[in-house]
Amino acid sequence: MSFQTHLCAALATILTWAGATTSVQAGEPAAAPALPLTYETFEAAVAHIDLETCPVSLPQADSFCRASIHHEEIHVFAFSLQGDSPMVGFASFSAKGLEPLLK
Repeated sequence: MSFQTHLCAALATILTWAGATTSVQAGEPAAAPALPLTYETFEAAVAHIDLETCPVSLPQADSFCRASIHHEEIHVFAFSLQGDSPMVGFASFSAKGLEPLLK
């Protein structure tokens, strides 16, 4: 067999495989179960500060809050004190006017 024959055979195999992959991908994807954001994951992944109290718009009982600043907004995450401490609330607030305090 010549090099050209081997190349054509390889391309045909690849195109067949790609077609099979495309048809599988075109089907309806299986719904993946939602994974809760636990405090352990949040603490390792997000730069934040601890808040003494949660804003009134977030759960107050059996919870604690952490805050992060991003793009002129303060993002507050509320976590449950129960179990693996899953996130139970989230709120964003404007950080405009805080620039002098943050420098």
